[in-house]
Amino acid sequence: MSWDRVRGHAAALASFRTATAAGRLGQSYLFVGPDGIGKRLFARELAKALLCDRPPAALAACDCCPACAQVEAGTHPDLFAVRRREDKNDLLIDDMRIFCGQMAMKPTRGTRKVGVVEDADDLNANSANAFLKTLEEPPAGSLVILLATDLDRQLPTILSRCQVVRFAALGPADLRAVLSGQGVTDAARLDRLVRLGGGSAAQALALNDEEFWDVRRKLIDGLTAPRPDFRGLAETWEQFYTDAGKDSAAQRLRISLVLRFLIEALQHALRLSLGATAADLEPAEADRLRAFADRLGTDRLLELIDECVEADFHVERKVQLILIVESVLERFTRPAASFRVAPP
Repeated sequence: MSWDRVRGHAAALASFRTATAAGRLGQSYLFVGPDGIGKRLFARELAKALLCDRPPAALAACDCCPACAQVEAGTHPDLFAVRRREDKNDLLIDDMRIFCGQMAMKPTRGTRKVGVVEDADDLNANSANAFLKTLEEPPAGSLVILLATDLDRQLPTILSRCQVVRFAALGPADLRAVLSGQGVTDAARLDRLVRLGGGSAAQALALNDEEFWDVRRKLIDGLTAPRPDFRGLAETWEQFYTDAGKDSAAQRLRISLVLRFLIEALQHALRLSLGATAADLEPAEADRLRAFADRLGTDRLLELIDECVEADFHVERKVQLILIVESVLERFTRPAASFRVAPP
């Protein structure tokens, strides 16, 4: 049934139902939250509910009429989307003008039309300016939804014209249910994906790939070796993210995945150095991380964790990816003696 696939966002759904019941549904909404948590799915279900030919209740879709089928297939004549092209860093002004032209036309099937800006983080000054008139004077019966990850990345002119709806990362139970529904059945793998997924189904599913685990093994073994091979490690990491193709978002995701497992490995090393156990690690990896922690010391492990977290922040700020890779690896591969603070 409609909305059954949306997990973890009951508060957002309740607010839309309340607004609909009161006749106060807005025309421009900015959905803000981490990648891969269901914002796009929520937008599609909302569009389906508004465009359904035979809605069974307020803000619900029947999931069986022609309109619902067209929304699912992405062919509904009154549902439009615009996104950043895979080989570009910004959402182009020409694509935005086409989108605005589509939104300006009268609905084909009914009284409503819905437009979704899927990469609002990637609006530049030109494409945002081309969009402003549509936001300021939306056509009657239209609803525009922008999908974003961070309010700080939105232009003030966009923010001032939208109602903000915040979406939180999925909780462990909801993420586990999504992964199970996607065919992840191995209990140990499921536990680890939930832990590493950071509340993002997209990120957790990307981790469910043997190529990722092979890269993880190579980098962990290399970085914890007494004499790390900087060039070889950089080539391994660079090859992993460039294998995602020209889509910069897919490349950034792969960079973030590596940073996430590096943070996890450092956290394991820190716990091992303090005498804790690591039951979910293979004995050989636990021994390697324990020796790594003994060489570096607690303070340096904490510094490396902070540096990986900061690097992950820069990934989404469109810093050149190879610079992030080289910066992180330089910190890891610096001789252990240089980590120590000289005694007074």
